[in-house]
Parts: sequence; structure tokens; C-alpha cells
Amino acid sequence: MAAGYAFQGPALDLGAVLWEGRCHPGAQVRIPLAMLNRHGLVAGATGTGKTKTLQLVAEQLAAQGVPVFLADIKGDVSGVSAPGEPGDKVTARAGEVGQDWAPRGFTSEFYALGGIGTGIPVRATVTSFGPLLMAKVLQLNQTQEQSLGLIFHYADQKGLELVDLKDLRAVVTFLTSAEGKPELKTIGGLSTATAGVILRALTTFEAQGMGDFFGEPEFDTSEFLRVAGDGQGLVSVLELPSVQDKPALFSTFLMWLLADLYHDLPEVGDLDRPKLVFFFDEAHLLFNGASKAFLDSITQTVRLIRSKGVGVFFVTQTPKDVPADVLAQLGNRVQHALRAFTPEDQKALKATVRTFPTSAYDLEETLTGIGTGEAVVTVLSEKGAPTPVAATRLRAPQSLMGPVPAADLERAVRGSQLHSRYAEAVDRHSAYERLQEAAAAAAAAPAEPPKATKGGSGGGGSVVDQVVGSGMFKSLLRSVGTQLGREISRSVFGTARRRR
Repeated sequence: MAAGYAFQGPALDLGAVLWEGRCHPGAQVRIPLAMLNRHGLVAGATGTGKTKTLQLVAEQLAAQGVPVFLADIKGDVSGVSAPGEPGDKVTARAGEVGQDWAPRGFTSEFYALGGIGTGIPVRATVTSFGPLLMAKVLQLNQTQEQSLGLIFHYADQKGLELVDLKDLRAVVTFLTSAEGKPELKTIGGLSTATAGVILRALTTFEAQGMGDFFGEPEFDTSEFLRVAGDGQGLVSVLELPSVQDKPALFSTFLMWLLADLYHDLPEVGDLDRPKLVFFFDEAHLLFNGASKAFLDSITQTVRLIRSKGVGVFFVTQTPKDVPADVLAQLGNRVQHALRAFTPEDQKALKATVRTFPTSAYDLEETLTGIGTGEAVVTVLSEKGAPTPVAATRLRAPQSLMGPVPAADLERAVRGSQLHSRYAEAVDRHSAYERLQEAAAAAAAAPAEPPKATKGGSGGGGSVVDQVVGSGMFKSLLRSVGTQLGREISRSVFGTARRRR
């Protein structure tokens, strides 16, 4: 077993092998650095040590010059920026696993979605977020998702930039209004009723305070790829405690960050070390209720982003939380303890055991018997083959195992060079303002003389009908596009490439 983890190149040290109840510090369990772009899974029941495993891996990556992204759901990962506190438990764990432990903090940046909470604001424009991801956060069904895609297509063609939620709401409101209904005829398959459902979903979503997450300045995800002046990889921590009651939103936003990296980064093939390792916490929230198109897009992104030098680790409770097509892409596995208190738990346990290679352990017994800070591990060797399954007592993180004080976190955010770039929201001229201008100009335009009917009388319909049908109004709609009136190139998720 030890020979299976005796790699020649740089590697991360996870811990020491557990066998028959004893820890063997001479048999170290490791992950080759070059294999971190082959993705991974960290799973286990609540309270079994998943967060500390993330911290352990993140700080070793940073120490070897690899940038890391961490989603901090509970607010206890900020300690990665501060040296750990020595104590009897840490000393005992280090001795058991053969670790030369010393306290150490790592250069970190702290972010917050839309500036809600403590962190540099991370925003996205509605256009770059795209219809698939927007449909997920709006909880639309498949038909409504497809219809939303048609609305995005219409806005692209008309040059109506969708920067924030009021822009998208303005476009849908126009299409469902008496003036805009004729435009629906130019969008195949979109009914007035479905457009109305989307408008109501948008209005509810915005009323819940979601508008802060969409707008400008839009965050440039290349910030995550930076290396500190001392050669350490930067640890980017997205602080999410303030939005943990909005799970669909933050999980979908994480997918936007990953998708944005995917279509901005060039192909690089296999590197000796990743450009970035991205930890996707509470991953099951991303897949719950997802449409087939959405799942297909996730699978394609995970499959292809490896060749762009990015590794993705999904963090969840059991492997069954992750769709099979995605799970098949995850070559590195750290499985913490599982519980088997109910028939459903026992079924999940058996399913988890079947996902591991043949092992010398009784995995059902091992996975229910290991303690906090222990896990069953198998990774990809330097040749890309699975290593032997090893029950492992994991090393202790060198950084602080808990949150830093709120004042220190606030000071770090204010002192960041990125704060002045992203802190202040900007509301520029976009679809909402353009449609308001078009409506005002149409209202001020003189009505065209009514056309004679076949009988020669001077009928002609309502004033609104005359204005909407007038050449003036149609000209205004065309002029809204100007140089922007071309369809925006969109990626696998329907996300659009931003203007740099």
C-alpha cells in the first residue's frame, strides 16, 4: 500500500495509513501535484472533517505556488489566512501521522456575493450569467428555461444589454405589454403566458433582495489565478454565511465562476501543476432540480476544464449526490465517515462502497467506523492509474482551524488592492434605460393619419395601435441596437464573454 503512494514528483501529503486500528506513519498517503487537475470528491457525513480536509489540501497547494478557490459556507475557512494554534491535540495528531507541524498562515483574499457580507463584492451581469444559469436560480421548468433563452436571444439581437435584473425585467415587461406583444411573433415558440410566468418569477426573485448579485463592475475571474509576491498561490475565499439561506443562488453562482474561467482560459493540456484548484462546497445543491440541459452543461464543463489547467473538487455528503456522468470525471477521492442509521443510509453506504476500486478493507465496516479527521482515500498515480484504497488518518492543517476575528476579516478586505476596483456598484445605460427612452419617444411622437378602410371610412384602431404600428416606433426599436445589435457569442452555459 505504501508503495502505491511513493511518487517521484511533487505531491501533497494527506496523512498516514490506518490498518487494523493502528496508524503507520511510515506509510504516507499522498496526491501527485500534477494529478490535481483530474478533479476530485471530498464526501462524508456532517461533522466528519470535510472542511478541515479542504483546508489541509488548500494550504499545501498554496505553499507549492498553486492558487486555490474555496467557498466558505459556514464562515469557518477564513482561518486559512492566519497561523494555527499549537495544542495537545495538534501535537498528538502530528506525532501519530509523522507530520512536522508548524503554525503558518497563507496569503488570502476574501469575497462576498454582491457585497452581502464581509468581502470584496463579486457581481455578474445578467448577460454574462446567461439563460441556463438564470433559469436555475429562478427555479424555472424546462419549457420556461427554453423560453428564457429566446428572451436572451431577442435582447441580444436588439442590442438591449442585460446588466442587472431590472434590465431583464424591463425586456420581459415590454414583451408582455400591449406595445410589445407584436414582437413576440418574431420569437418562435414564446407564448405570452410563459413570458408572464418568467416575469413573475423575476419580480419575486428581485423582491427577495437578489438584485445585488447582478450588475457592474463585473468580477474578473482571472483574479483567482494570482500568485502572491513570495511565490505562494493566492487563496481566494468566498464568504457565504450571509447567503447560506439562499442555496440555489450561491451554488449557481459558483457554477458561473467556473464556467467563466472555462471559456476565458486557453487550452494548455497536462501541466506539472494546475493553474487553479476550485473547491465546490455543498455540491448537491447545484444538482437538485436541475434540468437535463443544465446537467449536460455541468458535465461538459467539468470534462473539458481539465485541459485548461483547472482542477475541481466537489464537496458533499455522499457520492450519490453527484450525477454519474460528473462522478466519472472525479479521479481523486477522499471519503470521510458515513452513517448507517436508517435503511436509506444503508443503501447510500452500499452505493458508496461500489464506487471504490477493489480493496483489502471491508469498506462498509471501515466507512462507518473511522473517526473525525480520518478518511478512505484513493487518488490517481503519476501514471493516471488509481492508487490502492487506503484508510487514512489525516494531517492537521497548519493554519487556524476556525474563523479569524471579524475585525481582522474586515481589515483584510479594506486593505485589498481589489477593494477600490469592485466595491462601488455602477448602474450604467442599458436595456432598462433604452426601453424607457423608446417608450417616451413613441409617446411624444405625433400619430400617423389613420389609413382608410376598404369601405373608404376613416376608422383606424386605437392611438396605441397606431403608435406601435408606426414607422417611428419601429425605427426606435431598431436604433436601440446600434453597434450592439448583433447576437452575443455564448458558451456552453449560455454565458456571454464579457468586455475586458
